Amino acid sequence: MPTRPTISWSDLGGAAVGLWGLGVEGSANLRRLLAAGTTPVLVDDRPAVAEIDGLAVLATAEGGLAALQHCDVVVKTPGISRARPEVAALEAAGVVVAGGLGLWLQEADRAKVALVTGTKGKSTTAAVAGHLASALGYRTMVAGNIGRPPWDPDAGGDFDFWVVETSSFQATDLATAPPVVAVTSLSPDHLDWHGGTEVYYRDKLSLCTLPGARLTVADGDSELLRTHRALLGPEIRWVGADDPVLGGQWVDELGLLGRHNQRNARIARAVLEALGVAEAADPGAMAAAAKGFVGLESRLRPIGTVGGVTFVDDSLSTNVLSTLAALATFAGRRVALLVGGHDRGIDYSALAETLRRRSDPTLVLTLPDNGPRIGAVIRDRGAGATGRGAEPGAGMGPEVVDGTDVATATRAGWEWARPDGVVLLSPAAPSFGRFADYAERSAAFAEGMGRCAETAGGGEVGATPHGGGDG
Repeated sequence: MPTRPTISWSDLGGAAVGLWGLGVEGSANLRRLLAAGTTPVLVDDRPAVAEIDGLAVLATAEGGLAALQHCDVVVKTPGISRARPEVAALEAAGVVVAGGLGLWLQEADRAKVALVTGTKGKSTTAAVAGHLASALGYRTMVAGNIGRPPWDPDAGGDFDFWVVETSSFQATDLATAPPVVAVTSLSPDHLDWHGGTEVYYRDKLSLCTLPGARLTVADGDSELLRTHRALLGPEIRWVGADDPVLGGQWVDELGLLGRHNQRNARIARAVLEALGVAEAADPGAMAAAAKGFVGLESRLRPIGTVGGVTFVDDSLSTNVLSTLAALATFAGRRVALLVGGHDRGIDYSALAETLRRRSDPTLVLTLPDNGPRIGAVIRDRGAGATGRGAEPGAGMGPEVVDGTDVATATRAGWEWARPDGVVLLSPAAPSFGRFADYAERSAAFAEGMGRCAETAGGGEVGATPHGGGDG
């Protein structure tokens, strides 16, 4: 991977700066620059507004790129791939293209920072680590995709530790890394952004070998990670779901569902130990600190029951790995699985094969846009006939029904799963295209559950107060 510029936010004073991308992170970037007295050029691929704080917002294709070419530095949001020709054009013109996290790390006390990445599991792992450290008395900021960017002036800066959930998009912008990095899992994802499976693996794991990286706490149950151990840096601590040294009663106190979250919790503890949190080695202190943890929204989270059927929201499941983990959580139960969303070109054969081998009754309800493609792969591996039909047995594959929307699929799943099954929204695909974000997809699922409750005459409906985690 090319070397990134070793500049910090403080180095931008007096420079001509462009901001490219104005979402959540882009807004934090703007606040940081304005607080430092720098007025940037604002550019977005699809501007939602014409101006922000009196500054015009240019569309990339309508004068925006030309404006950025006159800047000294362009700070882009993570969603803008470095593989885009516009990025190459800027760099060819001598413009430095940087990312907010990379700028922050250059001047942060990296001994107090842990970066947590992984195809899935990074959000829960970062949240658990932050909860434990805070409960142990340390001022801890959980930052990145599940919190504020740490460089946002509104976030404050007086912390003992920063635990930063780091996406593969952000990793490509980094020039340095802290001594402690965690990798929670590895599976093909974001292939449209990175340009291929091996490129994604390289980009995702690149922060493990950047200058400054020392220890990688890694998913010890992943054969794929072990195959790519050369990309994991100079020292690796493998952590598995059954690791006896890192386990104990404290894990149960978290209330997380699934074997994969047993591993995520242990990785979080190993991260705290690596950061020098002495109490992380004390089982009693860990058990006390784990109390009160609340699982993250839309990550394998039971949201209620209707007529004996459990509804589980795993809307943030955006690839095969997370959906496989969700299915494994409900071994022995009848499951109506809702899959499908934005198509990123990933291979669904592993999901199809797992469903073919699943011995418990399973119904697959596909959602636009790529649901029918997923359904076709599942059928090719030996699915049953469309419709309710006979319950499938081991090796026969599930029934597959192509649906039209979340509400319709949720209702069909509930009718099929009665009297004591599970309706599981674990789409193995992103939400964008049909929904503004994963939360809107979750809301549609919850609304569908509500309609089922109306049909059932109310029933027992209510969110499960504890649990959840990355799927």
